[in-house]
Amino acid sequence: MHRHGYKGRKFGRETDQRLALTRGLMCSLIKYQSITTTLARAKEIRRSTEKLITMAKRGGLANRRLIIARLNDLETATLLIDVIAPQVKRDSGYLKIEHAGFRRGDNSEMGTISFVDEISIEAPKKEEKPAAKPAAKKPAAKKEAK
Repeated sequence: MHRHGYKGRKFGRETDQRLALTRGLMCSLIKYQSITTTLARAKEIRRSTEKLITMAKRGGLANRRLIIARLNDLETATLLIDVIAPQVKRDSGYLKIEHAGFRRGDNSEMGTISFVDEISIEAPKKEEKPAAKPAAKKPAAKKEAK
């Protein structure tokens, strides 16, 4: 049997479990800018995360909806689109994987995946408007006595 045409890694999981795993890893990577996981998982999420970053850089409503659907997390998607994507100055190759040794329990090869560029994740602060003063009470009209 040949292996032509098979894309992606299975991770010994069924489809829904595998999708949940990759979504969770992508969300964590976007929130924390760097995660340590097995090398195979890091290589797999790099493919899909870089595509999401490219979509976020392009902008537009359709791309925003696609990103929300793929991440399944509105807060992370808005962070990616509004904060991270404008700071990325590259056309591709947004992420890097560094070898991080071997896991103690099963000697699995570990890797740290992170953004190549420095990205600051500070939510834009909303300027608070000074509280409006309550309207002054109008003096009551005086009735003239006849």
